[in-house]
Amino acid sequence: MADVVTDGAALRGTRRERAEAALDALAADPRTAHRTHRVLEQALVLAGAAFAGLYTLSDDGTLLCLTESAGLPRTMYGLRDTHPVAGRSPAAEAHRTGRPQWLGPGELAGHPGARRRTPFPDVSLAALPVCDGAGLLLAVTEAPGGFDREDRACLELLAAATTTPVPAGPGETGDLPADAFGLAMDTGQVEVGDGILELFRIDRNAFDGRIETLLALTVPEDLPSLMSAVEADPVSLGERDLEFRVLQPSGPPKWLRLRGRLRPAGEGRPARLVGTVADAFTLRSDVTDVARVQRLAASLATAGTVKEVSQAVVATLRTPLQADRIALAELENDRLVVTVLDPPEPDAWPELWRTEWRTEWPDAPVRSMPTLAAALGEGRAQVWPADSDLEPALVGVGPGGLAVLPLPADGRMTGACLIGWDRPHDFGPDESALLTACAGLIGQALMRVRAFDAEHELVGMLQRAVLPRRLPRLPGAVAVARYLPTTAGLEVGGDWYDVIPLPDNHVALVIGDVQGHNAGAATLMGQMRTALRAYAAEGHPPDVVVSHANRLLLEMETDLFATCCYVDVDLEEGSAWFVRAGHVPPVLRLPDGSTQVVEVAGGPPLGVLVRAEFPMTPVRLPPGSLLALTTDGLVESAETDIDVGLARLAHELGAADPARPGSVADALLGGAHRDDDVALLLMRYDGMAVRPRRESWTVWRVPEAARHARRFTLRTLRAWGLPADAVDAVLLVVSELVTNALVHTTGPVRLDLTLVGSRCRVAVADASPRTPVKPTSLGWEATGGRGILLVEAVSTAWGTVPAGGGKQVWADVMIGD
Repeated sequence: MADVVTDGAALRGTRRERAEAALDALAADPRTAHRTHRVLEQALVLAGAAFAGLYTLSDDGTLLCLTESAGLPRTMYGLRDTHPVAGRSPAAEAHRTGRPQWLGPGELAGHPGARRRTPFPDVSLAALPVCDGAGLLLAVTEAPGGFDREDRACLELLAAATTTPVPAGPGETGDLPADAFGLAMDTGQVEVGDGILELFRIDRNAFDGRIETLLALTVPEDLPSLMSAVEADPVSLGERDLEFRVLQPSGPPKWLRLRGRLRPAGEGRPARLVGTVADAFTLRSDVTDVARVQRLAASLATAGTVKEVSQAVVATLRTPLQADRIALAELENDRLVVTVLDPPEPDAWPELWRTEWRTEWPDAPVRSMPTLAAALGEGRAQVWPADSDLEPALVGVGPGGLAVLPLPADGRMTGACLIGWDRPHDFGPDESALLTACAGLIGQALMRVRAFDAEHELVGMLQRAVLPRRLPRLPGAVAVARYLPTTAGLEVGGDWYDVIPLPDNHVALVIGDVQGHNAGAATLMGQMRTALRAYAAEGHPPDVVVSHANRLLLEMETDLFATCCYVDVDLEEGSAWFVRAGHVPPVLRLPDGSTQVVEVAGGPPLGVLVRAEFPMTPVRLPPGSLLALTTDGLVESAETDIDVGLARLAHELGAADPARPGSVADALLGGAHRDDDVALLLMRYDGMAVRPRRESWTVWRVPEAARHARRFTLRTLRAWGLPADAVDAVLLVVSELVTNALVHTTGPVRLDLTLVGSRCRVAVADASPRTPVKPTSLGWEATGGRGILLVEAVSTAWGTVPAGGGKQVWADVMIGD
């Protein structure tokens, strides 16, 4: 593994003697943090540990914090980053008593302070105080029987030679070492040694002390893993150990290694990340395997699909291992579904694989490969050298050597990775440890992307269900809408739109955006869309509709808020009332091609203030106008200010051809940044070719109210030029509906008459929400209940709709043929 291990292996002595020789060689290393890491690696080689970690006291002395580790990821064994000193964990007991703790599988499972979540049942743990008493060495083994006598002797020797290093930090040790840095987590100011500046090729006098300056010189693909260290939650203590690449003036990027720990905040000082940065290739030769695991972890962290996970595995392992082929397959029930084959040509794989080549990739039953099935059942990486007796399906994968990596995650197998060589391949212990570590990372990544895909599909179904499938046809107008999900991630956001037909040739245009990009945002978006549609259908004016939605969102007690723009358009008159709740203002294109950002008086976002006001702004829409409502994803981004984005939208809208609003919407979305969801709603107002004729009458509650209503109706129908013999049915409907309203309700009553072609609509509005009910049967002695039956008999249709807290009962009567 390491050069020290190789030298130690040459000694013909006990493992304790080899450990002593290794420690003598390490004592000459002036880099304390580096020396500590190499000591931990000796625990892996000489004591058979699968994981070794150094825990040191926090600044306030209340926690044991993971400072350095080697081997497999600690998460595979359920190990914590921190242990309270006063707690009952084996680590805390070893620190308090000063005596080593040796726990086998049974003792570990029954220990009250132990927490172990691992698919491996036979796990033993050791916790030993280090020589200065300020920390302890913790080791885990999967060997049957745990740590034997020689293992324990080696671990005790290593613990006795270990001190608790503290990475140098500026302002604490005087001169800053050349490879050291210290980052203030609250301000982002960083102090670095001269050696780090040389690695980044930055002059000391030109460095501004900002972490962003260093991050800007790194390879973009490595930023996510690097940001996870430099922007870590100060509550999450423990070591930081990763590799990243920094750009060079010429040639390939240079690999650097960052090692450090996060010091918690104390009284009067912020949390700090302190550690070292060094050239990865100037370290010892065995860093290569560590780098492979680190690079694989970094690639898997940004993988969002199963295919991306598979590609990361191939890119990280095939070339360094000089393998001839790699296959990655997911385990679905009893079948292996291959997601990546490298090389992809069918002729490079066994005959059985080619016969199962049904679509893009093959899938095969596990039972067809008993060796693979046994490896999956045991759950451990296994290797077979050249000329092993394997079934034909596996011999062709690796005639010179085959490695099978079951991919564990959360106590079960998610799939398998097969690595094959054509020439005889010698498997060393270091390579087996590397493959085991990689298998755990790949399994966890597959589990994550599976869950992510399932969540994305669920949220996508939800989004499709709550958005309108089609927009209604409007009299005198055309509306089109587009929704464009973000490409920055797979989560679905809360952008929505709606077109709500209203009585009297009105229409409500709605566009909104719920904060966040997750299932919660999509769910809340559906609730807000439904609520606004319901409030609009009740006949409320625009400001009341938005106020009701604001109150509803506050009563939901959610942490999310929403923005909204609501427009009530009178398609007969060409007038509109706008209400804006923290949303992007609309853009209007006039018939002459000029555009303007509509100055709409705005209120706060929905769900923020209880006593919020949402003023209405009137706007005239000449025939030929094109109105655009959008969410901020189209006009705002990290690089574009919202005012600039609105100006660009207005310019593009002015240059568009309003005759084809669908093409206009597609063209506007062509310049979207795609780092956020985008919803776009366009309406072209043409004006109604045939405008209805309307008249209204306020019915006073006087003894002769019904007669006054009939006289008003008769005068109106005559003024409209209708023949006298055509109005009898209308007068009967007016008499019955007005009488019902006066008898069964209180408050104001209004009569509306509308004539469209040969259809006359009679509508009577009152303050009662109760809908009139048609009687199922009437006896000869009944004195009432026949009014609705008469209305139904003489009209072509009748019904009720909500209207401003009350209702409106309407009936259509056809006049003439």
